[in-house]
Amino acid sequence: MKDVAREAGVSLGTVSNVLNRPEMVADATRTRVLEVIDSLGYVRAEGARQLRGWASRVIALMVLDIVNPFFTALAAGVEQAAREADLGVMVCTGAHDPAEAARYLSLITSHQVRGAVITAGEGTDRTVAAFRRNAVPFVVADRSAPWAEACSVGIDDVAGGHAAARHLIARGHRSLVYVGGPETLPQVRDRRRGALRALGPAGLPATALLELPCPALTVDAGKDAGHRILGLPQRPTAVFCANDLLALGVLQALYEAGLKVPEDIAVVGYDDIEFAASAVVPLTSVRRPAVAMGRRAGRLLIEDTADGLAHEHAHIVLQPELVVRRSTMAVPAR
Repeated sequence: MKDVAREAGVSLGTVSNVLNRPEMVADATRTRVLEVIDSLGYVRAEGARQLRGWASRVIALMVLDIVNPFFTALAAGVEQAAREADLGVMVCTGAHDPAEAARYLSLITSHQVRGAVITAGEGTDRTVAAFRRNAVPFVVADRSAPWAEACSVGIDDVAGGHAAARHLIARGHRSLVYVGGPETLPQVRDRRRGALRALGPAGLPATALLELPCPALTVDAGKDAGHRILGLPQRPTAVFCANDLLALGVLQALYEAGLKVPEDIAVVGYDDIEFAASAVVPLTSVRRPAVAMGRRAGRLLIEDTADGLAHEHAHIVLQPELVVRRSTMAVPAR
């Protein structure tokens, strides 16, 4: 910093303000200091800043599976919020595994990371309890959390499941299958609950929706579910999947068996990942605003950990949107 100050002809305090409170520095002076920083290749030592009482400039994001495009989009939203605040993001995967979550918590605390956005999964309660014990600030994403001491940003998956099933019923389907995921995931349970709610108003019994659980929310699990659907004594006319990866696997199994989608069987996915629209048969899907959710969660965490700012914990619930494509456009034969 002394080198930067000497080269730019300013005080050490001015250099510090350019780096930490740029709005306090005149535009011309700020530009001159930044040019010197760039020419000298100056990089501030974050460890030294933290020893002097500065807040960390890194937040963490704990996701279930970064391979899933939904979580990639969510991470992009968190990164947008961090970039707006001149912060970095440390991405941690495997948040559903208690051992992995404990390992990442150790890294987060040892590196004095500012706080974490935690995506909800089956191990969320344990992870949250560990963060509380270690006094690490956090925001829960993908779940409207009941915890009074933390913010959350979720999506109304009951409404999403209802929209998917109601759409299929409106297209004339009376025999549906719900390809679900692990029962421990509240999102999977909520989507099924929403689908069941669509049956009664249509005059259909609960038995009109057959559930096929899957051990994971992956393409391979969906393909296996598709084979099981083909083996049913009475094949349904429509399939609603708990996420798009499952739906893409189901599509593969149906295609390999020579069935036409949607003429023989309609398919609806969930999340509306990028690949949904570019599938061989463009997939009708319930869009969840992943980027927006990540951005809101990141901003809440940054607000919660900002020095000198009053913060009231918020629990935000975003709404899903049904995106209709060719995989459900045919009317079933009666």
